Amino acid sequence: MMKYILVTGGVISGIGKGIIASSVGTILKSCGLRVTAIKIDPYINIDAGTFSPYEHGEVFVLDDGGEVDLDLGNYERFLDIRLTRDNNLTTGKIYQSVINKERRGDYLGKTVQVVPHITDAIQEWVMKQARVPVDDDYEEPHVCVIELGGTVGDIESMPFIEAFRQFQFKVKKDNFCNIHVSLIPQPSATGEQKTKPTQNSVRELRGLGLSPDLIMCRCTTALENSVKEKISMFCHVEPEQVICVHDVSSIYRVPLLLQDQGVVGYLSKRLNMPIDTRPRKMLTKWKEMSDRSDRLLEHCSIALVGKYTKFSDSYASVIKALEHSALAISHKLEVKYIDSANLEPSTLQEEPVKYHEAWQKLCSADGILVPGGFGVRGTEGKIHAINWARKQKKPFLGVCLGMQLAVCEFARNMLGWKDANSTEFDPDSKHPVVIDMPEHNPGQMGGTMRLGKRRTIFKTDNSVLRKLYGDVEYVDERHRHRFEVNPELKSYFEQKGFRFVGQDVEGERMEVIELDDHPYFVGVQYHPEFTSRPIKPSPPYLGLLLAAAGKLLGYLEKGCRLSPRDTYSDHSGSSTPDSEVELKMPSISSE
Repeated sequence: MMKYILVTGGVISGIGKGIIASSVGTILKSCGLRVTAIKIDPYINIDAGTFSPYEHGEVFVLDDGGEVDLDLGNYERFLDIRLTRDNNLTTGKIYQSVINKERRGDYLGKTVQVVPHITDAIQEWVMKQARVPVDDDYEEPHVCVIELGGTVGDIESMPFIEAFRQFQFKVKKDNFCNIHVSLIPQPSATGEQKTKPTQNSVRELRGLGLSPDLIMCRCTTALENSVKEKISMFCHVEPEQVICVHDVSSIYRVPLLLQDQGVVGYLSKRLNMPIDTRPRKMLTKWKEMSDRSDRLLEHCSIALVGKYTKFSDSYASVIKALEHSALAISHKLEVKYIDSANLEPSTLQEEPVKYHEAWQKLCSADGILVPGGFGVRGTEGKIHAINWARKQKKPFLGVCLGMQLAVCEFARNMLGWKDANSTEFDPDSKHPVVIDMPEHNPGQMGGTMRLGKRRTIFKTDNSVLRKLYGDVEYVDERHRHRFEVNPELKSYFEQKGFRFVGQDVEGERMEVIELDDHPYFVGVQYHPEFTSRPIKPSPPYLGLLLAAAGKLLGYLEKGCRLSPRDTYSDHSGSSTPDSEVELKMPSISSE
């Protein structure tokens, strides 16, 4: 029987429900269970595709092209699974499906209401999606972790809370439990841990018909025993059902924190799951990872030149991919956020201090990364950064828009096409080196891009990126873009040593660029960060970090193997229980 674990949040949003839901899944997976995850977002948008990154952070892209909340990225990375767009449920999707049914006449003249029609649709969606295989072995999951976004008591999440109130009786008590994540503030004036916000939020949840089985308390320092007992007394749970999730040095420590407090034992009793309790190989890997990240001595700095740098969640997967790669080569990562507009000459006139600070950061970094983005603001600044990386022979990785701008920069400065540009920014350019893509239908904004997993074929044997991927013939990576390098101008670039080493299956779309006579100048049209995993870092990012740390040539000469101190021990399991692992390059899934 499928087991459902609902994770709700109280007091404030952004409290860490996503990491906690992922960590609960991770410790259950380490016991040999197959785990899937669903994220519920109570907003009315159909998906996250049209959000500004300042609203909810980055838009995460799945294999099937679903544009979803960044928490699904956490699930994929922690659990090493592949989710689909239906694992992200929004109010918009539910209402759309119910309204479509009503228009088709499925309700036979009945009044369509929030209860029972919307709430039934939510329950059906969850039960159907929980059974969809997410592992490579295509077997049905045992456990489904459901994260309800927002905060208990929000008007917009009410239909979902009511749906789960009914759901607990539909699937029976043994198959459903609720974890409530709440905040324990510690005002600096007294330094005392306060339980009142948690009491209030649990009372509200119970008033809506859900009783938490575990209360996970987010706090800055470990919970004092007296505080734990107080929560237990006022929130109607045993003291061992109050779990402390204090701030830790790295998110890889959270599964270990939950494991140490007996969460697996509690869930196995509460959900009646006969779980194997022998030492867990997979958690050894997490412990090694978090120990390693705490002891790193060597530093490596990467300049991230983007336009959404005020909010680090805008580049969540990019930062994670950099962290995975830095951890793999035993370096401590320092990300220098640079607002690309500050690199432009106009800033020198208006705000000279910002201009010089931005350039100082750029010049002092060991490597330069230009991630994806939309819109014209800041693109000239990115081109200046790319020009500097190319001329100074600084390791450079351009992703999506970053690759397109590298093409523009090369065209302007090496081919002499001063007005070379993307038609996205200058529709009248005489040298449109980046053009609109035929896969997209203009007019509508949502879901109109080239989205999801597409194949890239390497056209040459002596490509650095091909070697980093393990000398494969092709890779399958996730895309999210409307514009494409103009294939008609390809030959002009290749004559000057700017090579398009990876192309799509038809050979019409340029997917990977590399520059000759440069330590590492790589651009990719796809988003490799979406498939990076803590134990299997993404090759383009790993290449950037290796080059920035001065280790790339040695790594390639050793046949793309890390030195023994950089590989993980053999007794740390991979994410599938019982298989051995060392630091592998992503295995390429065959279609």
